[in-house]
Amino acid sequence: MLRRFFRFSEEGASLASLAGVSSSSSSFSTCSRRRATVSRPFEEPPCPKRIPFTVSAHRRTWQDPYHWMSDTRDPDLAEHLRRENLYADAFMGDAEGLRRRLVSEMHSRMPPRISTPPERWGSWLYYQYVPEGREYPVLCRRWEGNSGFSKLFSSFIERFRNEHILLDWNDLAEQFGYVHVGTCRVSPDHRFLAYTVDTSGGELFQLQVKDLQTGQIAKNSEVNGVFSLAWAVNNDRLFYTTCDETQRPCRKLPFLYSSFSLVLCKKMRSKGEDELLFTENDTTCCVDITCTKDGRYITINSNTRSSSEEKTCDWCAVLLEHHHGFFYILTNSPSKHIVRDPGGYHLVRCRAEKFPLTNYQDFIIPGQDVIFQDMDLFDGHLVLFLQKGELPMFCSIDLPIDVDLKEPFQVEDLKPWFFPLPSSSCSIVPGSNQDFMTSSYRVVISSPVIPDLIVDYNMSKKTFSIMHQEEVLGVTEAYKNSIHLHSDDGNMNSDYRKHLQNMEGNQSWGDLSDELYCERTEVTSHDNVKVPLTILYSNKAWRSEKSPGLLYGYGSYGETLDKSWCANRISLLNRGWVLAFADVRGGGGVDPSWHEAGSGPYKLNSILDFAACGMYLVKEGYVNEDQLCAIGHSAGGLLVAATINMYSDLFCAAILKVPFLDVCNTMLNPSLPLTSLDYEEFGDPRIEAEFELIHSYSPYDNIPWGCVILPYWLQPHFTIQGKVGVWEAAKWVARARDSSCSACSRSIILRTNMNGGHFGEGGRFAECEDIALEYAFLIKVIGELGDEDPAQKLGKRTQSQER
Repeated sequence: MLRRFFRFSEEGASLASLAGVSSSSSSFSTCSRRRATVSRPFEEPPCPKRIPFTVSAHRRTWQDPYHWMSDTRDPDLAEHLRRENLYADAFMGDAEGLRRRLVSEMHSRMPPRISTPPERWGSWLYYQYVPEGREYPVLCRRWEGNSGFSKLFSSFIERFRNEHILLDWNDLAEQFGYVHVGTCRVSPDHRFLAYTVDTSGGELFQLQVKDLQTGQIAKNSEVNGVFSLAWAVNNDRLFYTTCDETQRPCRKLPFLYSSFSLVLCKKMRSKGEDELLFTENDTTCCVDITCTKDGRYITINSNTRSSSEEKTCDWCAVLLEHHHGFFYILTNSPSKHIVRDPGGYHLVRCRAEKFPLTNYQDFIIPGQDVIFQDMDLFDGHLVLFLQKGELPMFCSIDLPIDVDLKEPFQVEDLKPWFFPLPSSSCSIVPGSNQDFMTSSYRVVISSPVIPDLIVDYNMSKKTFSIMHQEEVLGVTEAYKNSIHLHSDDGNMNSDYRKHLQNMEGNQSWGDLSDELYCERTEVTSHDNVKVPLTILYSNKAWRSEKSPGLLYGYGSYGETLDKSWCANRISLLNRGWVLAFADVRGGGGVDPSWHEAGSGPYKLNSILDFAACGMYLVKEGYVNEDQLCAIGHSAGGLLVAATINMYSDLFCAAILKVPFLDVCNTMLNPSLPLTSLDYEEFGDPRIEAEFELIHSYSPYDNIPWGCVILPYWLQPHFTIQGKVGVWEAAKWVARARDSSCSACSRSIILRTNMNGGHFGEGGRFAECEDIALEYAFLIKVIGELGDEDPAQKLGKRTQSQER
């Protein structure tokens, strides 16, 4: 599987042929690449032991001398990582002053206390806040009630009029040193809080149930490895699924001889054993459990990476809800009423008493160029999440609709109210929206130039209110500009366009477009597919063809690259950096086909898309050709490292956070976390053809020989059962140093976070420390460590050119 280094040039040629380009035709020549001179420690980097180890697959045999690192119990691994951390500190010694300044800048933008506006659920108002000087949030509530309550309960109500703390993340962090709260579920009667917490960083969560009247953890409530939760409407039963050491939702029970995906039921106030409700025998499936919004039904969702099945019936579905005797199902099943590419969704319904679904009806189908992505259901309203082209859209439709259909509706037939949204490219994330009886729908709106907005849409009155905007000290006070609402240049709905005209100007959306320029463009990839690329820079600090740049990428699991607001980025933007976000295939797109086109046998498309976006930034003058950097997290580390193996002269530095690099070895070991679930995403190397494809891009197997290794910053997390093993980065660093000259090898930095989880999950101040260190590394390796005062830098620069 692993090829000797001297064979890389042969592999590079095969990859270029797959891309449909000649390696000699690239405008980025390895020989001509100019890089900044980077100061390095006098001492040599750590040199780990090499132990002969033979690996075989598909009639091949090869040596992997760093295989021993996959045994996290080996004390030599911990010692090696400790020495790597010392070397990383030495490498960054001359940037310590800059790092401290960056931390100070980030802290100066934070308000002392951060809070969210309350959200009503029944007679309670729930909200969160981060106390002054603390790292983590506190979940609270207070009693709101109504005037119709009997005086008999007045004394009881008074007890809860003041703030009631439900869960304080800070207390958990002080107790355990590390905390990641996964899921929180309040029981329908508001008596219990069920939550899952990881205190090791291994993402194996423990269930705890807190009695909110006594403030105590309920006896016999703790269960390890819990994956998802749902309360029964009568409050006396809690349903949950569990996961094993591979992070596949399952559990071993005394009467079963192996691990299966299970759903169990815990009876509150009972000392008996938890009851087994459902077993999923397919090891490629995950199982999670939810409750319909009205509380009437518990649904069990058995899913792979690309499909799901609601176990209330033997039928393919994406999401199921119940409303006044009907099941509403968002599905991608075939329909005679829809002519479109496979994978699109539509809404069907059937009467609950006719379950299983033998007589369902197509209920609402998407119109021209419109895609259904999700739905939510309330007593009086249906909320649809739509996508038209690249434009996200939300609408509400009044319920109930009590008709027997002969033909399905289109959205415009039902007099929808489209939620007004900012016209700039933004992400929209629904709030908790727990109250089935409410007519208010909450979302969080964010973009690279819009600090997070919490907006409530009144679906009955068809009005909206901006409840809160993230405060960025020194920034949001000065720039509160109005931006245009969505405009629709198609023929979707005349009421929609009329409503936008009525709303425009009535409310302002606070954005920073006077200071920050953000554009969304499309880049032509190797096969003429257009790849979305979002570009962000400071209007004052950017310099055409002279600015450094940082390209973000992920490209896996159908996940959309996060482009929401981040105040910490201002520290780079004010120093003239261009930040770009490549939505390569394999990640999230307008429909599931975008994910499919960059996964499994088509994974190479993700890598070539990322390279095309990097070349575009240089060719179009956004970024200095010698100062383009890249960053990837987890599977995004695979994307970045594989791209640099193929185009080693395109980037000048890279940051790989908890990177997935040893793809072949990991995917050949089904005992590792998520491996069996990832066959669909990356391929199954037990199959020879798929093994060959994985091996063609696996970063660990394709490191080039010679002086072409970039400055790398790798930051894994040392957890025994994490999603990505710490050995992935450690092995890659050791092999990369073996393949390069002394000068290049000393610019490869491995800094292991010994306490963090897969996504860090640190508090707000700890996050600043980590990001400041990454930014200081980037500024150092592009050769601008001496030019570290952004105020002086701005004074020397000319105004940016208008585009």
